[in-house]
Amino acid sequence: MNQQKSKTAIIYTFILYVSGFFLFLEWLYPLEAITDTTNSMIFFIYTLFCFFISIFQWKWWIGFLLKGFALLFILNGLYIEPTILSALWLEQVSIEFTYNIQALFSQQWYYLTPLFRSFLFLLLIWLMSYLLHYWFVQMKRIFLFVLLTMMYITILDTFTPYDGQVSIIRTFIISFVALGIANLLREMDRESIHFALVKHKPIWLASLIVIVFLSSMIGFAAPKAEPKWPDPVPFIQSTAGNVGSGGATIQKVGYGEDDTRLGGSFIQDDNPVFTAHASENHYWRIETKDLYTGKGWVSSTEPNYESQPGGSIALQTFADNVETEEHEAFIEFYENETINKLVYPYGIKKAEGIDNAAFFLDTNSDAIEARINGSATNLSGYQLTYDHPSFEMNALRNNTDEYTNEIIEQYTQVPDTLPERVGDLAEEITAGQETTYDQAKAIERYFASNDFVYQTKGVPVPSGDEDYVDQFLFESQVGYCDNFSTSMVVMLRTLDIPARWAKGFTSGEAVDVEGNRTTYEVTNANAHSWVEVYFPESGWVSFEPTQGFSNLSDFHVELDENGEETEEAMIEPPEVEIPEQPEPEFPEEAEVNPDESMADASTVSIKWWHVVILLAIIATICVGIYKTRYRWKTKALAVKLHHNQDAKTFQDAYHYLMNLLNKRGYTKDPDQTLGEFAKKVDTHYSTDEMGKLTNSYERMLYKNETKPLNIPELIQLWKNLIKRIMG
Repeated sequence: MNQQKSKTAIIYTFILYVSGFFLFLEWLYPLEAITDTTNSMIFFIYTLFCFFISIFQWKWWIGFLLKGFALLFILNGLYIEPTILSALWLEQVSIEFTYNIQALFSQQWYYLTPLFRSFLFLLLIWLMSYLLHYWFVQMKRIFLFVLLTMMYITILDTFTPYDGQVSIIRTFIISFVALGIANLLREMDRESIHFALVKHKPIWLASLIVIVFLSSMIGFAAPKAEPKWPDPVPFIQSTAGNVGSGGATIQKVGYGEDDTRLGGSFIQDDNPVFTAHASENHYWRIETKDLYTGKGWVSSTEPNYESQPGGSIALQTFADNVETEEHEAFIEFYENETINKLVYPYGIKKAEGIDNAAFFLDTNSDAIEARINGSATNLSGYQLTYDHPSFEMNALRNNTDEYTNEIIEQYTQVPDTLPERVGDLAEEITAGQETTYDQAKAIERYFASNDFVYQTKGVPVPSGDEDYVDQFLFESQVGYCDNFSTSMVVMLRTLDIPARWAKGFTSGEAVDVEGNRTTYEVTNANAHSWVEVYFPESGWVSFEPTQGFSNLSDFHVELDENGEETEEAMIEPPEVEIPEQPEPEFPEEAEVNPDESMADASTVSIKWWHVVILLAIIATICVGIYKTRYRWKTKALAVKLHHNQDAKTFQDAYHYLMNLLNKRGYTKDPDQTLGEFAKKVDTHYSTDEMGKLTNSYERMLYKNETKPLNIPELIQLWKNLIKRIMG
């Protein structure tokens, strides 16, 4: 009978642990909806693996090695190219972990790399497999985890885009089945069920499933009252853009359409967005904006999209007299990475998509949109034909044509609230420069002075009536491309030089070369903004004021018949006198460049193998202590019994034994004597040890008999019974 009961309990325990596994999956399902995780299937597979290992309850070191190797295998497949456990692999891992541990100690959470964040998450799954086995299988106390899961899903459903309706139903069904089985197992352990049919057959389980299923269907079909409060998600999303108006905000680097409020720090993101197969490296343009508000950029007019028949793009940013060379490029986006506007080079002539996509050009912002059946769409790849321009330096410097009123009105606008000192600074910088080109170059070179620092962290956001450009030029003097490019455009406009703000991506990193065609990988970190200045005889010409960046447009100098530079070409641009500025007050924190930080991390005094050994020792100790915690306490109490053979010490040991039995589901009923309870325990474990211990305990407690008792024998009985209980 006991053997049959044990088999039934094993089946029910297995179902209980599987229920815990599916409940834990409910914590993983929202990952892709509320985070930027794109490979969540890896976490599901690792979760299944960890739970599969835990259910067999092998030796702790076997489970540790299996789960640890699986964790390393996943990280290696996702982020590390060298062969696992090779010298190069160990070096790369050591640099990665050293850098991230330093970021942890300095509380710079946003500098943690994707590899280390994935490592921490996988480690959490590993630990949860142990914790849930303890809660569900050993303790059979699962209500707290069920409650936390319900709260987690409902909060995400309320305050995030995640739709938790189906998840709530699944959780309800799984939770009530698990709660029913947990209570059934506790009752079976107490032997309070007296019908053999219930013990030996899965009648309880079947009836439980039927009841839960019917309850779920009734709850799903029953009429429900309308929500009394509106959905908070739209409000949160609309408000999020204005968070932190009084100080720095944290955002992720990458292309975004909302430029109404610039400033704030951002997190580096090196995830690739698209690959460009081209023969030239150049800016990948997306759009321009012409109206500066004092806080950011907007378009002065509504979008005016015009159809581009046959994919021939009628966009001309430079004059016909500019020297060009025809090229082709192919843009291919990574999976789950799309932009709803085309990225294209200067001189684009034609775009060819897939699925008969039609292209539309916004004549106000130069943005190009792809549409299929009249609806805007994101293309995973498209072919571009373009005339790559090369601007003649002397033609730009000697430009004498007048600007049209339309150009002046649209591209020299500055807000009335712009502080006068911005214009005064522009005049000081360009003093002595006669041509538009020399004035633009003077301002471009001004930002190369040591007073300005390219930095993505600790960048302030202007508050109140504070102007974005004024704050950067005279107060912080720290920032990234948006700060530099916007400031140059605004200063040029104060000089009545038409300029506008352009945005898109830099050329990216060359990852492959085949003939005259190069493959560039463009990441979120390559998102960029720059300056375009208008020259009547040449058109819009790009300038690059941002520190650390080079102008990707081509320029050349015209040669005479003898192959030498013309007199105009040999004229050196006059030196620019940089006006002295007051000592800026900006954060003491230095710029943090991920690549540089990684390089520095490899030269610090902490060796990689120190970190690896320390982590291994800590992990081993923690797992070992957790798995053997009862054995340590048992040994401590046994030593105490040997030294203090008195009633109090034996009473403590006996109480520990009763507490351990209670945690295993063997609870003494209020109307049950110690002798009756001991007989029940001995029957379950097929022994007489609990009876002997209880008899000695009662004699020692009530009759104060210690001398006649064989304490070493009692200690051995106590140890043997604890071993049986702990399995």
